[in-house]
Amino acid sequence: MTADQIKEHLKQVKYPGFSRDIVSFGIVRSAGMLDGVAKVSLSLTTSDPKVPLHLKTEVEKCLRAIPGVKETLVEVAVAPVKAAPAAAGGNLAGNAAAPKSIRHAVAIASGKGGVGKSTFAVNLACALAQVLAAQGRVNRVGLMDCDIYGPSVPLMIGLHGARPEVEGDALIPMERHGVKVMSMGFLVDDNTPVVWRGPMIMKTVQQFVQNVRWGDLDILLIDLPPGTGDAQLSLVQTLPLDGAIIVTTPQPAATNVARKGGLMFQKVNVPLLGVAENMSYFLDPAGRKHELFGSGGGIATAEKLGTSLLGQVPLIPEIREGGDTGTPIVVSAPQSPAGETFRGIAETMLHRLAKSAA
Repeated sequence: MTADQIKEHLKQVKYPGFSRDIVSFGIVRSAGMLDGVAKVSLSLTTSDPKVPLHLKTEVEKCLRAIPGVKETLVEVAVAPVKAAPAAAGGNLAGNAAAPKSIRHAVAIASGKGGVGKSTFAVNLACALAQVLAAQGRVNRVGLMDCDIYGPSVPLMIGLHGARPEVEGDALIPMERHGVKVMSMGFLVDDNTPVVWRGPMIMKTVQQFVQNVRWGDLDILLIDLPPGTGDAQLSLVQTLPLDGAIIVTTPQPAATNVARKGGLMFQKVNVPLLGVAENMSYFLDPAGRKHELFGSGGGIATAEKLGTSLLGQVPLIPEIREGGDTGTPIVVSAPQSPAGETFRGIAETMLHRLAKSAA
């Protein structure tokens, strides 16, 4: 039996907590069989002592089920997760060192769900890629989808069903529309719900920062889940943020919670780059504006947080269609009012980051 045939059998073994198998994860270093002895070598990075033992047991069970196997020999090499070095002082947002290849890291956040935050993040990432490409800086934008429970970025950016490659102990981000992307959606299938407590979320956020080969980036956007919970706190403890953008819709039900999200970042010393108002108005075929969710909520939220309104994104079918088909409106119709709005926000954001770094 060849090494490839053994690896085919080992694809039945899933990594704990994931629907993905250990072969596609790159954990199986070597496999072979001689005189009825099946030998497999595994290499993984983890700080959980239960994981290597579990995988060894499952691999042995899988090998014993192969016809002709009389004995198994499974070797497991474990490298500890590299902890980010602590910074001096008690600043919660400064407890880690950012990868030197990432110039700026910015969180895209909202207080509540349903405001189109991921749609906004995907279009903003594509707009940033376009602006930087015009300056000769290609493939310098990253998008990290930290919405652990409901990752939608792969669908919206046109990478649904894709799987990243693994090199050593690092994941290689996928690329689309000039943006490098990493998401939990790449690691679990559509039928696998993620039922995790806080520590698992923290580990995932840390690995997305430290164990993804982002390369040289001018900016990394982090699409956060709604709220002010484990993912948000894990992020600010793992990656020093250069800023955050708060996404809201105009009505008080959204703006009241968005303001709390902004206050959370201020408490951990993350500067607010501004507020973006999504679904600001419906633009009918005749070009008339209809303020379906009220008006003025975005600018009022920005004023209460001591920042400014970055822009107002209209509520139009083309934005939704772009998210469903994986071609964001910034890519499909860059000269449309929505495309120009996202590009204007991207240019303002880059200007503010450059100004704060000066």
